[in-house]
Amino acid sequence: MSKPDLYDAILALRSRAEAQAFLSDLCTPGEVRALSERWLVARLLDEGELSYRDIAQKAEASTATVVRVARFLKEMPYKGYRRILDRLAGKKR
Repeated sequence: MSKPDLYDAILALRSRAEAQAFLSDLCTPGEVRALSERWLVARLLDEGELSYRDIAQKAEASTATVVRVARFLKEMPYKGYRRILDRLAGKKR
């Protein structure tokens, strides 16, 4: 399966239940936890109210994970985190 095939599979998901089932089949429990952890870190960083150390503690993540997510959120050209954070908040950037 190529990357575009995986992206198309993700785009075909129609509900939270389908997404949960697909990710449960596709990923190990640890991989799903890691993805969930990074997403929580991104949301907490976006809120801008906590220090990196506090975010790491709240998300049960390493400070290295917080720094990595922050770098992708602020500096990387992909803007994946930003796009979805804004979309879920009903904003446009």
